[in-house]
Amino acid sequence: MTTTPAPFRCFGGSDPLYAAYHDDEWGVPVHDEHALYERISLEAFQSGLAWITILRKRPAFREAFADFDPRVVASYGEDDIARLLSDDRIVRNRAKAEATIANARALLALHASGRTLDAVLWSSAPPPRPRPLTWSDVPGRTPESAALAKELKSLGFRFVGPTTAYAAMQACGVVDDHLADCVVARRWDAASAPVAATPAE
Repeated sequence: MTTTPAPFRCFGGSDPLYAAYHDDEWGVPVHDEHALYERISLEAFQSGLAWITILRKRPAFREAFADFDPRVVASYGEDDIARLLSDDRIVRNRAKAEATIANARALLALHASGRTLDAVLWSSAPPPRPRPLTWSDVPGRTPESAALAKELKSLGFRFVGPTTAYAAMQACGVVDDHLADCVVARRWDAASAPVAATPAE
């Protein structure tokens, strides 16, 4: 009796929650302003930690930050920061909590100026490139992520250095770093492959 080997995933294959994130979210293009704000916020909290830690805490983060509604989070004050720092279900870090609040305010200011986070983020998309073969081929930061970090900081966003910016670009599909042999990469590449013309009878 032969067994079919499990499909290869870039990461997360041993954890159902992580595998679902890998298959259904990571690298999928995101354009919704609310969703982009949440992802940038969570990537900032992830800095220095494993992403699976943030993923497991995501429901609690959503509860603590009003489902990442920027209009609500922008109104947070010291009482809210104290509440967040006492909530052991999330990552209790004052600098990251304050950055999330500041980023909500920066997002609202960006909208008031007639611009969108979607446009800012996707303007950093690099030219097409071959799929990475191994994780050693995946950069931790790029010139595009450095430029994005610089622009976001100029707009009042915090905790968005080049490495965090690149992680956000990966998470939001601005770059697609699924490895060439990954089951998701194979599925996406097959879906975008040209369809051979049917010979005329």
